[in-house]
This record gives sequence, structure tokens and C-alpha cells, in this order.
Amino acid sequence: MRATIANDRRCLKDYETIGMGAIFNTHMADLLRQRTSRMSLKKNVLANYLGQAWTAIMSLVFVPVYIKYLGMEAYGLIGIFIMLQAWLTLLDMGMTPTLSREMARYTAGAHSEQSIRDLLRTLEIICFTLAIVLFTGLSLSATWLANHWLHTEKIPTEELAHAISIIGLVIALRFIEGLYRGAIVGLQQQVWLNVAGAVLATLRSGGAVLVLIWVAPSINIFFLWQGVVSITTIVVFIATTYHHLPVSKQSARFSLLQLKEIWRFAGGMMAITLLSLLLTQADKIILSRLLNLEMFGYYTLAGTVAAILNNLILPVTQAYYPRFTELVTQSDTAELIKIYHQSAQLISVLIIPATLILVFFGKNLLLLWTGNALLVENVAPLLALMALGTMLNGFMHIPYMLTLAYGWTKFSVYSNTVAVVLLVPSMIWATLNYGVMGAAWIWVILNSGYVLISVHFLYRRLLTTEKWRWYGKDILIPSFTVLCTGGFCVFIFPEGLSKIAELVLLLLSGILMVASAWLVSPFIPRYPLGGRKL
Repeated sequence: MRATIANDRRCLKDYETIGMGAIFNTHMADLLRQRTSRMSLKKNVLANYLGQAWTAIMSLVFVPVYIKYLGMEAYGLIGIFIMLQAWLTLLDMGMTPTLSREMARYTAGAHSEQSIRDLLRTLEIICFTLAIVLFTGLSLSATWLANHWLHTEKIPTEELAHAISIIGLVIALRFIEGLYRGAIVGLQQQVWLNVAGAVLATLRSGGAVLVLIWVAPSINIFFLWQGVVSITTIVVFIATTYHHLPVSKQSARFSLLQLKEIWRFAGGMMAITLLSLLLTQADKIILSRLLNLEMFGYYTLAGTVAAILNNLILPVTQAYYPRFTELVTQSDTAELIKIYHQSAQLISVLIIPATLILVFFGKNLLLLWTGNALLVENVAPLLALMALGTMLNGFMHIPYMLTLAYGWTKFSVYSNTVAVVLLVPSMIWATLNYGVMGAAWIWVILNSGYVLISVHFLYRRLLTTEKWRWYGKDILIPSFTVLCTGGFCVFIFPEGLSKIAELVLLLLSGILMVASAWLVSPFIPRYPLGGRKL
């Protein structure tokens, strides 16, 4: 790509030298800009993949160490921290994605130096104020939460309340982090952001292990370290954001005018965030009240591992969604149908084998990872159910992208609203009657409802002739094939292997299952995205 761009520059210079005219110069300049933009996009995409992968590794690799030094109850408290952090993003009120969008518009010339700085200062004031309110609220309620909400047997109440106060501080700091992270994304500094994110993720996770070993195996020490890293992150992110903004003649100031211009987009993003949080986090709020911290820790661990499946889905949806939108705009239904099934089958090829590996060999993988037999016995059954639920949810991502391409957002709003209304009472009933396994079954049933019921309303309006092909060729045939292949792998899997031999056989089983799914997926070409090399 660099060679091509260099050649374009030479051609442009030659045209100018021999006086071929403004038309040639303009054409070559546009070509150069387009190719440079594509190269930059590829760099950003690659950086995002690598950054996400490294962050995911850091979030998982040290979990056994946390459990070893802190215990399962304390790890359950880490689950509470993750849950609160997710829910309190509602206070963001759409500020972060809105700032990211406006920073991108600034780079395209839609904002002046003064207006973008005023917008940033306005959102900074709101964000810091909300962070203070957030920290104060959690600190004041810490004792009540420790005594009346959370159930613990090994952690003293005073220590638990102190930990909740520190959690409030860390969440407030993470809240501020998010604002500047959105600004940096909008400024197209994604390569830098992912490098910095990888370093900071290593500090958060790896540094926490060193602190637990060298300072004290205390949950409060763990959260204090998270706070130190967050303060460092905020300082670095602020410096980077302002470094990439030009200096304006006037000082930045709070501006109601800037708020009026963004409130519609911010409000829409807030509504989407609310529905997503209700579906993905409502179970955790309910279970944090009904279960003791130890059982909640097992549930959190199973959910963390199952969520890895989402990392297989996101790259596919990001790649195909723009193409969906383009074809809908062009009214090219034939090509849309082709790549719709292609993307749906690609999701199946990736997610079905990964899910069934967790179902069939979950105990093996967990034991290799943690070395804790008691933990494996409690987590493996939960992991199997939560992985199945995540797989069912994954099947719906491509149909969901289709609705967005057509601009039909009401489908998701209505279906998710119904799901939320059913989720809360059913989760409470199942947990009270069947414990944590009942809650995991509700996750499976909920996502089965999307696949078996909700999707019928979609196909009544969009791609009306493709429903049964989606069920059959895109889901059922790959699922049956991988199920048979996985069953065969389980049947011949020997016992008493060394850890290395077991890991190698698990890897080979996964490859075999992926290959079997690929062979029965006719819409997937040799090269994805239209048969061309990426």
C-alpha cells in the first residue's frame, strides 16, 4: 500500500511538471487521499482487534490468581464492581458516543476550534460533577449495601463497606476515563489508544497481582490499585486529547448552545444503552441480592468466560453492516440476500464450534486454566448454559444489523422491551426455586425466544422469502454437523493425558469442528466479503 501511495505522489508531481491541468491534479489528489484513508482505516481496524484481544487476555489470565489470593467471595465483589460500572454508564447520558461523533465531525471540518473546545469543556464539567455525585452516593450507601444487600460469610461488614466506598471512587474515575476515550476515538487516534489501552490493561491486571503478592492479599488493596491506574489513565488521556486539539484565541467555556445541538443524538444513544444494560445486567443485580457473594462469584466467572464468544461476533457485524446499508440504499435485494446468508453462516462457523467446545470440554478447559477442582465443579455447568444462551443471542446479530440497515429501529426497541418485562420476574422466580442454575436457564430461554419467536416478525417485513433458509442452511445444518463432530471428539477423547497433550487435543477438536461447519456452509466463499482478499 505504501508503494502504491508513493507511486501516486510521483504521478501527481509529474502531472504538475508537464502542465496536464487542474483536472488531472484534482483526480490524482483525490485518489491519493482515498488510498491514504483506506490504509489508515486498515491500521485502525487491526489496532482495534489487537487491542481488544490483549485486553481480553489480561481480563482472564489473572483470574485464577485473584481467586487464589482473595477467595471466591472477594471475586464475587469484583463481579459487583463490574456490574455497577456497567449500570452507572447510564449517567453518561450518551455523552461519550456523542463526543466521539462530534470530534470526528470536527476532523471533517464541521466544528471550529472554539466550538469543539467549548463542547469538550461543557461535557467535562457535566462529567466531573456527575463523578463526584456518583462517588458521594456510593460512599454514603456503602454501609447499607454491606448490611442489607450483599450476603457474605467471610468478609467482615466493615471491610465490605470500605471496599464499596473504594469501588465508588474507581467507578467515578472510570466514568471520567470514558469521556476522554471517546474524544480520542473521534480524533482518529485509535492506534495510539489501543497501544495505551494495552499497557494500561496490563497495569490494571498484572499490577494488581503484584500488589496482592507483595503488599497484602486484600480486596481493598486490589481496588485501591485500580484507582491508582485510573488516575494515571485520566492524566494521560487528558494530555493526549488536548494535544490533538488546536489552540483557540479564547478560553474554552461551558456552552448551553453546544448542548442544544447534540441532545437528540445523545438522547437516542442513552435509550439504546438503557435497553442493552437491562438485558445484559438485570440478572446480575437480581442475583447480587438473592445469592451470597461466593455463588455470585461463580456466576460472574461463568459469564466472563461465555462473553468471549461475543468477540467472535463483533468483527463480522462491523465488516458486513456497512455493506448491508449500501445494498439497501441501492435496492440491490439479490446481492443483499447473498451476503446476508454469507454473514449469518460465517457467524455460525465461528460461534457454534466455540460454544460446543465450552459445553463439551468446559471442565477440561477450566481445570487447565485454574487448577481448582472445586471451582470447576461449580462453574462448568453454569458455563455450558451461559455459552448456549450467548450463542443463541449471537445468531440474532446479523438479523439485527439488517433492521438497522433498513432504519427499522422499532423492531429492537419492541422486542427488547418485551424481553426485559419477562426477564425480571422469571429471573427472580427461577433463582428462588432453582438457585443459580435456574438463573442460567432463564438466559438460555430468553435468547431462544429471540430465535424462535421474535425473528418471525422480522421476516414478515424484511427478506420475506429467506426465513426458512436462515433457519436451515445458516443455523440448523451447521449446528447439527458440529454437534455430531463434537460428540465424536468427546467419544474418542482419552483420559489421563498430560496438560500439554490435553491442550493440543482440545485445539485439534476445535479445528475439526470449525472445518465441519465450514464445509456445510455454501454461502461462504474462499475469501470473505465478496470473494476478494481482505
